[in-house]
Amino acid sequence: MVLASITCTAPVNIAVIKYWGKRDENIILPLNSSLSGTLHQDDLKTTTTIVASEDYTEDELYLNGKKEDINAVRYQNVLKMIRSRATKLMDKKHCVHIASINNFPTAAGLASSASGYCCLVFSLAQMYGVEGDISAIARLGSGSACRSMYGGFVKWEMGVKEDGSDSIAIQVQPESHWPDMNIIVLVVNDKKKETSSTDGMQKSAATSVMMKERCAVTVPNRMRDIEEAINKKDFQTFGDITMKDSDDFHEVCATTTPPIYYLNDTSRYIMNLIHRYNKLSGSVKCAYTFDAGPNACIYLPAENTTEVLSLFMKHFPGDNIQTYYRGPKENIPSIENFKPSEKLASLYTPETTFVNSLKYILHTKVGPGPQILSESESLIDITTGLPKQLN
Repeated sequence: MVLASITCTAPVNIAVIKYWGKRDENIILPLNSSLSGTLHQDDLKTTTTIVASEDYTEDELYLNGKKEDINAVRYQNVLKMIRSRATKLMDKKHCVHIASINNFPTAAGLASSASGYCCLVFSLAQMYGVEGDISAIARLGSGSACRSMYGGFVKWEMGVKEDGSDSIAIQVQPESHWPDMNIIVLVVNDKKKETSSTDGMQKSAATSVMMKERCAVTVPNRMRDIEEAINKKDFQTFGDITMKDSDDFHEVCATTTPPIYYLNDTSRYIMNLIHRYNKLSGSVKCAYTFDAGPNACIYLPAENTTEVLSLFMKHFPGDNIQTYYRGPKENIPSIENFKPSEKLASLYTPETTFVNSLKYILHTKVGPGPQILSESESLIDITTGLPKQLN
């Protein structure tokens, strides 16, 4: 007998002040605070269905149609914590079946674990009637997942308590605060990365000579300054800090033993191109950040998007703009017909272009946090307990 069913969605977040390194591996307590923007779910999201039934003999979890080991420590930590705070269902013997789907590449540096665990925890919390802060539970699955619990701009306070009760996500500003903040994601590689974030963090924390200064001085100062920039909608300061922190993060990885390199030649070319563009423009008009992968996430005001998209199209042309550009289709004519100013003209006539170097270009904006999609629709076939795409 099915007792409850719910389907929810949750967003990806892209950090502008990076989380890298843990002081407690078991309950995922970070070495420094971090801050991110939540990307809109129209473009990047995880969708999760959970069904509770008396007929199920064990908990089961499927990710993108593939059965996962639900007995893995992080899944179990999340389930135990949710059930310990439940106000519903615990008076009936039952198990849950979970199906989760990402509409973007998993483990390719696009924060799939953040949206995945956020969606899992949010959905479980709705089903079990868990009240109060649940970002700390999402943190048990994946540290950055706690930041996906809110829309807009979100900080993850590292906290100081050993039990992690103060290591939670806090919304700095909702998505409505800075509505013209856009994001362009240049998907350089959608393959699984060679060094996972978990392994990379452990190695950097143990061996990088930059970690102590970064955690003790650099990040606290940047957290203060970038939060003030967000509150004031000061893109110059926001963009400058965002790029510096991305550069420092990858330098930490490079000074790890053995060195870790998440960026590739295309990534570095993008960085160079953006610096050249900003220099010729005379101000910071867009800002890159790279997580633990080669894909570029570009923050920029809406007024600069056509100019910047056209620049990327010139250097990284695709075969078919209709499928290559994943954003509002009404923008395509203005991108294709854009004429740069004389000051910038040299940038738009590159000596060399990199055809098909990008998988695609995604154009999105800052968006809201998790949503309840349906209490009746399901990714799971109720009669079998399996994801529908497996039947």
